[in-house]
Amino acid sequence: MDKIKSIKQRFEIIGNDPHLNRAIGKAIRVSPTDISVLVTGESGVGKESIPRIIHQLSLRKHGKFIAVNCGAIPEGTIDSELFGHEKGAFTGATSTRSGYFEEADGGTIFLDEVGELPLTTQVRLLRVLENGEFLKVGSSQVQKTNVRIVAATNLDMSKAIQKGKFREDLFYRLSTVEIVLPPLRERNGDIHLLFRKFAADFAQKYKMPTVRLDEQAQKLLERQQWHGNIRQLRNVAEQLSVLEQDRAIGVESLELYLPDHNTRLPAIVPSQSGGDSDFSSEREILYKVLFDMKSDLNDLKQLTMELMNSTNTEQVRSDNESLIQKIYGEKQNQPERLLTSTNETNSYPKNTDNNFDYAEEIEEEETLSLIDKELELIKKALERNNGKRKAAAHELGISERTLYRKIKQFDIDL
Repeated sequence: MDKIKSIKQRFEIIGNDPHLNRAIGKAIRVSPTDISVLVTGESGVGKESIPRIIHQLSLRKHGKFIAVNCGAIPEGTIDSELFGHEKGAFTGATSTRSGYFEEADGGTIFLDEVGELPLTTQVRLLRVLENGEFLKVGSSQVQKTNVRIVAATNLDMSKAIQKGKFREDLFYRLSTVEIVLPPLRERNGDIHLLFRKFAADFAQKYKMPTVRLDEQAQKLLERQQWHGNIRQLRNVAEQLSVLEQDRAIGVESLELYLPDHNTRLPAIVPSQSGGDSDFSSEREILYKVLFDMKSDLNDLKQLTMELMNSTNTEQVRSDNESLIQKIYGEKQNQPERLLTSTNETNSYPKNTDNNFDYAEEIEEEETLSLIDKELELIKKALERNNGKRKAAAHELGISERTLYRKIKQFDIDL
């Protein structure tokens, strides 16, 4: 226990939960060997501390310790990142590059989120575990490496194996020793200890007094499910430290910073259905949603442009015809102004834009020009409707937008 206590102090691990102590004890005992270790547990439980303990207590402590987040590296480049590549191996490979396994030779490599590795990369990793050999991308020359591999995952590996997303032989090679870290909700006695540590750290960081919970607030804190685990608790402590003016925190204040419902976030929820359509990670879900949205947006843009082009053309034609018909409709008792017979139509030029025939020459004292008559009608309609454009446009049989354009064109004062 003294050894475990000193390790917790050295690596700033807070808590006295028996499951936590057991995990640290296993890390201490396995450190002097070169056995591969798999650390499992939910996201946010502090899995990254175990590989550092193993490395610092091993004979490799003077070698390099390289941590790799496998879920953050794109599938197309992860082989190059881990194993390196030769010049010209692919587009953009302008020089030879060493990978993490070559750089970590003689040390320890920590593969975080190892369950996210593509199957092709899993085959390469299995070869390293079995005989310490690997090939650079684009090379046929076998290289040797002497590294200790510690991996971590928050996935249910048995389900990943059943779905064919993770190789069973690789799993057994990685998990020679498996260290399980318990979720925070199973460490009730450690929750307030962790909160006090975070509150003290933030008080020092932001140069302010430390926030403290009363007894009822402590009990509320311990009843929470904490599906975000230590990371979520740390966020709550930081918010309270920064936002609350009163340094004594009661239940009412604390409740404002806790989730309304103790439900898991989509990225943390393990699949219950086991169906083939389930996604193994949040990244796959996001990629699918983004690609679908992009496709839908392109279709919407194309449809919108087609509608705008067709609608604008037909609307302008309809508005112009309605206005012209309105103008000549008031003079339907003057047959010389409207040409309705075939003979009369052939005697005068035709306005092909509006498909409406009218006389080109009419005695000046008996008629106004089309523009003047249009202006007169618009003014009268506006006067009858007390300047209300919508009502005037309805009376004229045109759209409000067309009427607004005509008002600006003729500079009509309302």
